[in-house]
Amino acid sequence: MRTARFTLDPAFIIGEVNARIFGSFVEHLGRCVYTGIFEPDHPTADEAGLRTDVLELVRELGVTAIRYPGGNFVSGYKWEDSVGPAEDRPRRLDLAWRSTETNRFGLSEYIDFLRKVGPQSEPMMAVNLGTRGVAEALELQEYANHPAGTALSDLRVSHGDKDPFGIKLWCLGNEMDGPWQTGHKTAQEYGRIAAETARAMRQIDPGVELVACGSSSQSMPTFAAWEATVLEETYDLVDYVSLHAYYQPENGDIDSFLASAVDMESFIENVIATADHIGAKLKSKKKINLSFDEWNVWYISEWHAIENSGARDWAEAPRLLEDNYSVTDAVVFGSLLIALLRHADRVTVACLAQLVNVIAPIMTEPGGPAWRQTTFFPFAQASKYGRGEVLDVRVDSPTYDTKKYGETDLLHATAVRAADGTVTVFAVNRSRTDALPLEVALNALELTTVTEHTALADADPDARNTLAEPERVVPHPVAGTAVADGTLTAVLEPLSWNVIRLA
Repeated sequence: MRTARFTLDPAFIIGEVNARIFGSFVEHLGRCVYTGIFEPDHPTADEAGLRTDVLELVRELGVTAIRYPGGNFVSGYKWEDSVGPAEDRPRRLDLAWRSTETNRFGLSEYIDFLRKVGPQSEPMMAVNLGTRGVAEALELQEYANHPAGTALSDLRVSHGDKDPFGIKLWCLGNEMDGPWQTGHKTAQEYGRIAAETARAMRQIDPGVELVACGSSSQSMPTFAAWEATVLEETYDLVDYVSLHAYYQPENGDIDSFLASAVDMESFIENVIATADHIGAKLKSKKKINLSFDEWNVWYISEWHAIENSGARDWAEAPRLLEDNYSVTDAVVFGSLLIALLRHADRVTVACLAQLVNVIAPIMTEPGGPAWRQTTFFPFAQASKYGRGEVLDVRVDSPTYDTKKYGETDLLHATAVRAADGTVTVFAVNRSRTDALPLEVALNALELTTVTEHTALADADPDARNTLAEPERVVPHPVAGTAVADGTLTAVLEPLSWNVIRLA
């Protein structure tokens, strides 16, 4: 195998990592909330019904902004149902996931959960622009954020929450381009209601940060035209445009699946180009940043089979979308993280969808244990070590052929320089059969030591963590990685996610 190479130089920087890039997502879908983060009868539950075993794993995962309450769920959401005494809250039909929502976990419980996760986490609240509109968004904002002295802020106080929730980051609806969305709109229709909602919310608080809905995927027939139309209406009123993307192997094509980040990077760059075109057209000096607020590996074809079977029956917290992730999935997942970091100059919010049980890094059993999926480890490592400046990485790599993306690099990599001068290299070897030699020139970085090299890899690419074997797959140390004469040398195992820390 030919050696893969790249050069790191502190003079060439992509941008500073925004902590919000390590966000996640809690939706009222399946068991994400109920028996996921909230299970009052669980042996580990605290006085508020939150599973403390899950809280510990969420802290270890290192998530920051947590988007709530959806997702598709938000387009039928009545925020008033989720506040006040839990015993008085109404049960509702959730059209998005054909489930029954009890509203036992609501807005106050969500804020309490965030506070218990820790100061690194912050709310990212979505408003319903599917079946509701400007008035309801303003009412929610007043209830959540106004200190006191008005009907809705005093209602919050009467519910036991004296202090405002301080929600700064708001999503203006969800996937409004999608025909599956309750209250689906054309780009023109959505652009107008998003603009009016944004304008009104800024009258309450000029400092709110607002996310306009972009396309639900790059494959949508309206992609790019949707962004252009929406941004023409909202450019001066919003701070972000959203992107959503999920990946799975198609027709057993694992090689293309391993190259999924090629599509993710293309998606990011195309949205940047579209946003900047509208900015130029409007003669604006402002730059719209990107909120990649749904991303993951998701075996969505399996969900569609269930969805089309007619088997769903308005159950409470049914087991939906509980994908069990393999080593192969985790390597692709790590590559998607690399893609986000490689665009840290414009992707300043990102949310792994979702946090617990539903296509999630954390799994639970009702009344039983919680455990880490294979995808837990790349995210936790990236959140821990991926803070600082992203260095410009341009690889010279052996390639392989894929049906979907053509000739593709076997190496996918990025590097982050921390404030103390240490550097962490994140690298994926996409080869399923061969180890990949790596050389990195460390120009002017004064790095002399490899403090750690770990890899997530396994002789069985289908190995995974389960209730029966919760620690079957964990990162392991890699020997032989070294720095000499200003060059890092390493060997990346076949089909592996690698973290190399340098000092």
